[in-house]
Amino acid sequence: MTSETERPARSARAARSVDTAPPARPAGRRLLRAVAYAVLPAEVVLAVCLVAGVRIPASALLVAEIGVLLLAAAEATAYLRLRHRRGLSRREALGELVPEPVLRLIGHELRLLASLALWVARRRHGVRAGDRPFPHARDQAALMYGFAFVCLVETVGMSYLLADWPAVHAVVLVLDVYTVLFVLGLHAASVTRPHVLDPGALRLRQAAQVDLRIPLERIAAVRHELLFTHEKAEGELNLAVGSQTSLTIELSEPVDAPRLLGAPRPVYTVRCHADDPRALLRALTRARTAPSPAPGPPASA
Repeated sequence: MTSETERPARSARAARSVDTAPPARPAGRRLLRAVAYAVLPAEVVLAVCLVAGVRIPASALLVAEIGVLLLAAAEATAYLRLRHRRGLSRREALGELVPEPVLRLIGHELRLLASLALWVARRRHGVRAGDRPFPHARDQAALMYGFAFVCLVETVGMSYLLADWPAVHAVVLVLDVYTVLFVLGLHAASVTRPHVLDPGALRLRQAAQVDLRIPLERIAAVRHELLFTHEKAEGELNLAVGSQTSLTIELSEPVDAPRLLGAPRPVYTVRCHADDPRALLRALTRARTAPSPAPGPPASA
């Protein structure tokens, strides 16, 4: 078991190893990103003005559309160059053109929508043949369905109250409908992304924002521990479901659990929840207990 004095030092070393400075980008890509920062917000403001009924000169609309098309063409050209000339993967090429926090937020929203599709199709994500899934969404179902129902009632009420303001009604309706889908997507992500135990690691998930893979050799101890309050502490990760966790996992070495926007977070204690925590505990105990090696043949004299 790792001592309390060793944990902060190991956590600090892990943080230093993860928090490395990224290489500087060429001036061309920095300029392209700066232009995107200026053009895209302006396009959003323009769209809001059009929805609100503000009269926009035709020349301003033409300039805005040409600017967006030129930006899209420049981004596509830079992406193809990064892919083919430098041999970067799709994710690496996008990371050169789009800020990491933006990529992570977009990826989170796409995973929520994909989870809705998986939920309807009754399929699960990341469970391969031979893996053991452990669901963890049961104890939050009533809360999430209740929250979605409240959001739906709010949508109907706001539609009635804003009926005399069509522009405002359209904007609020889109936001309300997306809120309902967002809440359902959070629950769908929890249902379709269970914890997974494979021969080499334990994969812990929470909705669409946490996907932590812990090698079995780094697990120092695991115990059943039902907790309903969790204080934030350095080096600890609490994956509560319905405000509760039922398993505590102590690690011999920290693993990195990046935050939503990508900041590194080395952890050496992980608390999680499962619908059947004792089954997960038994499976982890068996997986961590390596069988004794078979004795070899006696050496010849």
